[in-house]
Amino acid sequence: MASTSNRHVEGTAGRIKTASSNIFNDNQALVGEIRKVSTMVKGVAVDLEKENRSQMVKELEDAVIELLKTSNDCAHFSSAVQTVGNSYQPGEGLTDFKKLFDEEETKTKAANPLNLQNNSSLRQFREAIWNVHHAGQSMPGDEQEDIVMTSTQTSILNITCPVSGKPITELQDPVRSMDCKHIYEMKFVLHYIKKERPPCKCPVAGCPKILQAERVVCDPLLLLDIDEYRSTNIQTARPTMVEDFTELEEDE
Repeated sequence: MASTSNRHVEGTAGRIKTASSNIFNDNQALVGEIRKVSTMVKGVAVDLEKENRSQMVKELEDAVIELLKTSNDCAHFSSAVQTVGNSYQPGEGLTDFKKLFDEEETKTKAANPLNLQNNSSLRQFREAIWNVHHAGQSMPGDEQEDIVMTSTQTSILNITCPVSGKPITELQDPVRSMDCKHIYEMKFVLHYIKKERPPCKCPVAGCPKILQAERVVCDPLLLLDIDEYRSTNIQTARPTMVEDFTELEEDE
């Protein structure tokens, strides 16, 4: 009986994990489309600014802000779904999944609030508009050094995988920690976690977060962030190389 019960619990947990993974992937695609639309809107706004159609440009900026809010909500929802799916274990009674999702989503929003004042995408939109007529000049209210700091903000915290030493733009299967946001090559970081055994600290110098295999994922914005980094060549973090596993065999 106990064995049957255990199989039932494992089967239910597995189905929930699969369902959450499917929802996560669908939501990831949605977030990607929102990011693409934002980029298209920026291009249209630049063309309108060249024609001095300021009111329409302002309306497009408002639209970008709404898109950023929606994208942020989708990213938090994805994180909540994945966390619940990975950690869920059936209990004796019925599970209130809405409550679980809401609680986890509240946690992720509190840990990673949307700050439009320092949002890199919104800043890039405004800079693109400003540069139509004022290229090379400081934006109103900004010192030159502040522009440099803000315009280079990005979600990329490390530009090389801290385990393999490979540039993030060359990673075959990039993943990012849901806790510390550092980026890794998937097979190398999973090997690192297995080798170190729990609790396994993030290998980035000074990072206090613990790595867990189920919380190192390709999140909704990672591939887009890497593509943007590749195209703009933004560098906001020092490369950190802890150990070179580049010769690691696939099956090891």
